[in-house]
Amino acid sequence: MLLQEKKTGNLVKVMDFESLINPMKNEITIRVQAGEEEQDPEPKQKNNLLFPSGEDLPQCWLDVNYKND
Repeated sequence: MLLQEKKTGNLVKVMDFESLINPMKNEITIRVQAGEEEQDPEPKQKNNLLFPSGEDLPQCWLDVNYKND
């Protein structure tokens, strides 16, 4: 799955989808898709990512207490 970094606009490849949708995990492993060669995996905070369409990630992926006000 590809997402986009908010700050740079670079596309990133999500290496572990389970961590992405798990609200208990704040960080996921990604590979930046910039340049000609695939970059090394690196950790990235989920709240710094969004969908390539510009939409934010679902709150249920980011906040374990998303149903509580």
